[in-house]
Amino acid sequence: MARCKKYRRRFDQINVIPFIDIMLVLLVMVLTTATFIKQGIIPVDLPQAKAAQKEDMKKEVTIYVNASSEIFFEKEKMDLTSLEKKLSTISKEQTVVLKSDKESKFQDFVSVMNILKKLEHEQLYIVTKE
Repeated sequence: MARCKKYRRRFDQINVIPFIDIMLVLLVMVLTTATFIKQGIIPVDLPQAKAAQKEDMKKEVTIYVNASSEIFFEKEKMDLTSLEKKLSTISKEQTVVLKSDKESKFQDFVSVMNILKKLEHEQLYIVTKE
């Protein structure tokens, strides 16, 4: 009997490696699907309606911040006050693309982001290079 007790192990640890493997596979699946949906790779044949109104597709507006801290709204140079006035005239559903030079001051980026947040623009893309 003493010999049987000698080989008995205590169960005080849980092996989490299989759980981590499953979670990583699920994460890869979600990210892959999200990427396909974002880029429009998944083909969707939309239904037709006779009484539907055709909405004008609003193009995106672009804000640039260059290395010398100059701010441009669609190739028009302006200061933060003018930018805020200009952004207040566009729809909150319109997409705003922010392109900031890597050598620009972080404060300029934060100032533009504060204006966008204040005006409740939520359709925002920040463009980077791979």
